[in-house]
Amino acid sequence: MLKQLLSVFLESRCPFCQRTTPETLCSYCLQKLFSHQLNEYDRPSLEHDLSIFAWGKYEGQLKRAIALMKYNNQPELGSLLGQLLGEAWLDSGLVKSAQKVSVIPIPLHSQKLKDRGFNQAEIIAKSFCQSTGYSLNSKALIRVRNTKAMFDLSPEERTKNLQGAFRIGNKLPKYPVLLLDDIYTAGTTIKELTKVLQRNKIKVIGAAVVAKTRIDD
Repeated sequence: MLKQLLSVFLESRCPFCQRTTPETLCSYCLQKLFSHQLNEYDRPSLEHDLSIFAWGKYEGQLKRAIALMKYNNQPELGSLLGQLLGEAWLDSGLVKSAQKVSVIPIPLHSQKLKDRGFNQAEIIAKSFCQSTGYSLNSKALIRVRNTKAMFDLSPEERTKNLQGAFRIGNKLPKYPVLLLDDIYTAGTTIKELTKVLQRNKIKVIGAAVVAKTRIDD
């Protein structure tokens, strides 16, 4: 009886369906989340510049998980997504197991960080690095301008919006860089950050993201 009572108190509510669960998501909702995972044929190699490794398609439960994480103050979902991304990355064999990599999460502007309370990309990156054993570097890049939201901007407006928005921070990466973000849409942010790093002679091997809005690019 005591064990049953303790188990109730130790369990939390699944953020999707409110069932009690000892894990971040209940088994039913986790299975639905996995239904949006990309298969190996939808993922690129890292042979070309700015290759993007995505865990899943930005739809359904995966889209909802990212929204809950960012806008409903549930960073624990970011930890779960980072773990899933890290495990898929290792399974892909895209880099040799002994290769050293510096993982840099896409930085937030200080005002947005203050408003949200955390950088979702950094939460994901921490868990990703725990799974992969890579080195996390959250201070290599700084966002110096609080840019507009990019969903409704044209490609030209996106590029202009991000010009001069980032600079190198005070802790340069020791190893080739893998950029990490929650969502990949048009790649404007990844491209701009890559330019900043390459201007400082820092090698970028690509980017890893939880979700990609399109899988045909």
